[in-house]
Amino acid sequence: MDDETTPSRRAALEAQRVHLREEIVAQGADPDSDEVTFVDDRGFADRSHSTEERSRLISVSRALRSNLRDVERALAKMDAGTYGRCERCGGPVGEERLDALPWAMLCIDCKNEGVDA
Repeated sequence: MDDETTPSRRAALEAQRVHLREEIVAQGADPDSDEVTFVDDRGFADRSHSTEERSRLISVSRALRSNLRDVERALAKMDAGTYGRCERCGGPVGEERLDALPWAMLCIDCKNEGVDA
């Protein structure tokens, strides 16, 4: 891991964490909980539209939370000194991959094998 790029990657991860938390709140969810609450169904013309919208919001919130967990895990790995190491094989994740996806937990070979961390 290049010590010169670590501060910029940390800054990118911290900015992404703030963005994701804001996005989760904007969806009407709590970024620190897996629960999604709805105030009421006002503004929906019918119950099926309301159900469809709830389903969409739940799906979006889950995806955002999953990404938030990945970002927080990457920050924790930085603190532990293991950032940039593949969680499966232990090899380097790769600078180009981390430039594109700073929260990547797997090297490109392990990711291509379809193995999750």
